[in-house]
Amino acid sequence: MNTQQKIKTLRDELRQHNYNYYILDNASISDYEFDIKLKELQTLEAQHPEFFDANSPTQRVGGAITKNFKTTVHDFRMYSLDNSYSKEDLLDWESRIKKMVDGVIQYTCELKYDGASMNLTYENGKLIRAVTRGDGVQGDEVTANIKTINTVPLQLTGDYPERFDIRGEIILPIEGFLKMNEERIANDEEPYRNPRNTASGSLKLQDSAEVAKRPLECLLYSIKGNNLNISTQFEGLEKARSWGFKVPKEAKLVDSIAAVLDYVAYWDKERHNLPYEIDGVVVKVNNLYQQDELGFTAKAPRWAMAYKFKAEQVSTVLNEITYQVGRTGAITPVANLQPVELAGTTVKRASLHNADQIAKLDIREGDTVFVEKGGEIIPKIIAVDLAKRPNNSVPTIYATNCPECETLLKRLEGEAKHYCPNYHGCPPQVVGRIQHYISRKALDIEGLGGETVALLVKEGLINDYSDLYELTVQQVVPLERMAEKSAENLINGVEASKKIPFERVLFGLGIRYVGETVAKKLAKHYKSIDALMFASILDLVTVDEIGERIAESVVEFFSSEENKHIVERLKAFGVQLEISADKLANQTDKLKGQTFVVSGVFETVSRNDLKKLIEDNGGKVSSSISSKTSFLIAGDKMGPSKRKKAENLNITILSEDEFLHFLK
Repeated sequence: MNTQQKIKTLRDELRQHNYNYYILDNASISDYEFDIKLKELQTLEAQHPEFFDANSPTQRVGGAITKNFKTTVHDFRMYSLDNSYSKEDLLDWESRIKKMVDGVIQYTCELKYDGASMNLTYENGKLIRAVTRGDGVQGDEVTANIKTINTVPLQLTGDYPERFDIRGEIILPIEGFLKMNEERIANDEEPYRNPRNTASGSLKLQDSAEVAKRPLECLLYSIKGNNLNISTQFEGLEKARSWGFKVPKEAKLVDSIAAVLDYVAYWDKERHNLPYEIDGVVVKVNNLYQQDELGFTAKAPRWAMAYKFKAEQVSTVLNEITYQVGRTGAITPVANLQPVELAGTTVKRASLHNADQIAKLDIREGDTVFVEKGGEIIPKIIAVDLAKRPNNSVPTIYATNCPECETLLKRLEGEAKHYCPNYHGCPPQVVGRIQHYISRKALDIEGLGGETVALLVKEGLINDYSDLYELTVQQVVPLERMAEKSAENLINGVEASKKIPFERVLFGLGIRYVGETVAKKLAKHYKSIDALMFASILDLVTVDEIGERIAESVVEFFSSEENKHIVERLKAFGVQLEISADKLANQTDKLKGQTFVVSGVFETVSRNDLKKLIEDNGGKVSSSISSKTSFLIAGDKMGPSKRKKAENLNITILSEDEFLHFLK
């Protein structure tokens, strides 16, 4: 056997032993024998660098140093999940999806692992990149660190697709977490707070050799890609397991919501016997074709629901109520608490939401309060222990003036929150708006973070986001923790933001109630900032899904001379404030006023491409048939009930070819 063959044989053997030990939990050789083979392979690879393989088992020991984690756009967006907390929530969800899809609906139930979400990309059976969830659109590439995790296969086996993404959760098993903490305590180091945060923090360690020392695992649950030849979620889990991934066997295929609730009840009790932490159950429509039919909202898939177990509660003392000012001027009262351990973290503060919530619970300083983590993330006060209320207790009088600039607060009719009207002079609003402008979903300015923005405002270098475009390296270099190179990166990042498309710039302007989705709709309808600036409330409310509150906010924003001046400056600096000519060339108003439902499997173009064609030509896509539907585009395998409903409502049914011809 020649050297190259010997190296290949050793790699194949070690991969198989790794799979037996970490995936099948059935070791085929001793740790000592494994280490001997690994050292033999390391020696051969060192002697013959021409046979280097980035996915060799020897690469798991780490050693690569990553100073800056590259931001990478996901091929397939990583959506959040809608949460449910009761049987009623799940029944409502079932009712909604049954109105939208035909046929029998089965559900895949999976445990909701409490870790850090990860997207792995494989090509020709090899791991080529690992990217954190980030904001769902893009995340940080952490491939070197992920390669050190033994339950992440570097080379797949079996009938895997040519290229695909697979999603999972990086978790730290409880046993490994406790062992790590024992070692830290023995070394007089502060113990880690909880497995979830420790797992998440591990992914951003600069030295992958340090990551390799941590007993992390990767539990996989979702495959994404084109031409995967997989028809159901449950089949996908089984295929992933056969390719070499660690897919927990607790997943179960069921036929009804009643069976889903049985699964939830079982794991609510049994979760404490698992080797890792879970915080709920994820329920998915099993059939991938039905998933495709159901589609997504702006934030979450309609075909999945996370059932969250009841949150942990603790009691502590509310020391003081303070008030925070957001970028839109909205005031949020904050409870400053006696520090208390809750779900593995020390909680010192909790949101009190608004004046109505304080009055409803009659919350007062000095009260003993019950705190829980809403959705296991944000602490909130759910009740007051009146039996422990001090004798000298006085009712809370809500703030009348802004805590930052002393301006008299306002509260609009029908609104829950008070707000500070000092739009251009209140420091947190000024800083917050610029921080929003540079954020990932808006202008995404590389080299510029929230702390630097606050520093730039404090030093008087910027007062609004248009000032960013006049900054120079010379102005920025003297700032705290700012070197020549980082100053250049900041200025280059600002320059690069001039290429960001109009809808994201519009979102970045920070107009109240104009989120990502609304910004896209307004940009698409008006096509330029000039047209939007002169739109009236009556004109705006005619735009799809734009209500009176949003319309009033847009008009109010552009009625400000200061805002108009800022927009004109952005225009002069070359920021994209209209849809590009290339994009406009592909858009028409041919389908304006028409509502389409797209259902079935299509041959010439995909379902998503059909929807895009409709929207690019001014039409609206709806997920369900109603009297407002203009056309049903019917593909292969479309359910009979949709066709029947369309016929009963006299809705024109078009084939794929008929629609494409109609469009031409």
